[in-house]
Amino acid sequence: MSQIEILPLIEGRGFGVRIKGVTRTNSTEPGVRDAVNAAFEKHGMIVFEDVEPSGEMHVALSDIFGPLKDHPSKAVPRVDQDTMPGVIDMTCEPNPPGRIRIGGREITQWLPWHFDHAYNDELNRAGVLRALDIPPEDGLTGFLDGVELYQRLSPELRSRIEDHNILYRMNVVMKDFHFGAPEDYECLAENPYSAAVMDAAKDVPRSVHPAVWTRESGEKVLHVSPWMAEGIEGDETAEGNALLDAVSREIFALGEELAYWHHWKPTDMLIWDNWRVLHAVSGHKPQYARRMQRTTIKGDYGLGYFEGGAKSDNKILERTY
Repeated sequence: MSQIEILPLIEGRGFGVRIKGVTRTNSTEPGVRDAVNAAFEKHGMIVFEDVEPSGEMHVALSDIFGPLKDHPSKAVPRVDQDTMPGVIDMTCEPNPPGRIRIGGREITQWLPWHFDHAYNDELNRAGVLRALDIPPEDGLTGFLDGVELYQRLSPELRSRIEDHNILYRMNVVMKDFHFGAPEDYECLAENPYSAAVMDAAKDVPRSVHPAVWTRESGEKVLHVSPWMAEGIEGDETAEGNALLDAVSREIFALGEELAYWHHWKPTDMLIWDNWRVLHAVSGHKPQYARRMQRTTIKGDYGLGYFEGGAKSDNKILERTY
């Protein structure tokens, strides 16, 4: 087996590892694939360092973890699907229309803590991300381990939220974000694309996912996405909303201490466990460009469903973002 090096991502913590030495050639070796998958399952996140900065490498690296899932929305830009199938392209040109103010700064491309596809009944296994255009400052991607969140959540909130399910709906309108929103958060201008996304998703039923679930390892995961959450199933009351807001605010507060924020290099690629890890984007000054590409790994943890017993089908998936 080719030699790869596996190192801690954060000294003294079990969340995440860094791996060096993976190439397009050795990514097909069973020993390399087994070692990488074992590290991913145990630690929840991998930063691959010093990899070939190409779409072909992106696809080869993603293939280690399983088959790719095409993004649900056909409107999301793709790169060449013949050579790089499943790779979506997320480009922010300088001075885009969408803006927010937070912490006294006007920024673009900020996203709160969330897990991907919360608005679907099925959750993809993972995402694999790389950066092509990197702002000279900010533009970081943050990751927060749900196992650590569960362990650190206040016992009072943990006991109150543990047996609840959370309702989610596709909502990319940033002025609607409210559960856990920082006190100084303000949406200055919506991205014009938001209206088309919202129109396409207007008839999709709400999804339901547990606030806490248990991994095969026995570890409990706090898996609440403040972004796109609509309330607690069966308790869409002032009291229920207050509980969800309190949990969301504690997630943001714990994120100040526990989050790993990745400073991008062109030779980095990373994967995170979407069933376990929340992620966020720091945003950056509007005058800078930022371009990311991503693949999605198929899979489902089997615990989500649509409200009222609705079933997912290709039409629903194609209309979601």
